Order: sequence, then structure tokens, then C-alpha cells
Amino acid sequence: MGEYDHVVVAVCGLPGVGKSTVSSYLTDRLDGVRLRTDAIRKELVDEPVYTDAEGERVYDELFSRTEHHVQNDEPVVLDATFADERHRKRANRLAEDLGAEFRLIRVVCDADVVENRIESREDISDADAAIYRQFKDEFDSLDLDYDRIDNSESLSRTRAQVDALFETVLP
Repeated sequence: MGEYDHVVVAVCGLPGVGKSTVSSYLTDRLDGVRLRTDAIRKELVDEPVYTDAEGERVYDELFSRTEHHVQNDEPVVLDATFADERHRKRANRLAEDLGAEFRLIRVVCDADVVENRIESREDISDADAAIYRQFKDEFDSLDLDYDRIDNSESLSRTRAQVDALFETVLP
């Protein structure tokens, strides 16, 4: 077992900022499991309508899967907006209850870069520029300790920031 076998890393941020870019790279580096709310939603709901109840169902499933993987000694990277502080705190409590380290990473990106990327992406996410702007107003402040990654520049710059956060264990 490596140093990060018992870790839950929650990668949060607004739609389109690059959470999936960061979480995918980090999952590869940790040799872990990546759980995406976008993918879970598509598995659970044929035609998502993004109600609060639907969102709670998606997060419940996210945390159920997290528990399973941590109990199997697998590092887990959660890829979700985590706009609601309740969900971030729930992820933190779950990690603590499972004896896992919890890390919270907030991905940020310049607004003009985000909107350009959203327009050109082909991804599982249904979020468009209007959703990005809506979430800017609805994203709860972060009360938990977190690390910040700015994904406004190149992919190599973003990856270097991830590597710096986990430099003691990543080859």
C-alpha cells in the first residue's frame, strides 16, 4: 500500500473550469478511482432535469461508491462541482469515518477561458456557459481548508500544479 491508498480527493469548482482535466490527471498519478457526478447522473437518470432531489440522489451514490473504493484500499478522486458546502463537508466526514485523508482542491479558471472551452468541448457534461454563470452566483464559500489550482493556462502548467500538491508521493 502506498501513502495515498487511503485518500479521498474532492476536486471542486464551477462548470467548465477544468475539474475533469485535474481529476483525470490526478487519478492517473495516484493510480486511483475517479468518480464523476456527471457520469453517475447519466447512469441513474435517463433524462436529467437537475432538480435538488436528483442532485441528492447523485451525491448519495457518489458517496456510496467512495466508501466502497476506500474500503478496498483504492485512492478516490471525486470530480464534482461541490457547489453546496454540505456536500464538501459530507465528503470530508466520510473520509474521516473511513480513516482516509481528505484533500479538497478547488479548480479555478479565467472566465473568458472557461466560456471558450465550454463552447468547444465535447464531454459528458451538460453544462453550458449559462450554467457556468448561474453557478458563479450559487457556489457556496469554502469553509474547509483547500488547495487551489488555476487551469487558465496550459495543460502542462495545470499538471505541474497538481504534481506540486502531491510531490512527496508522485513519481
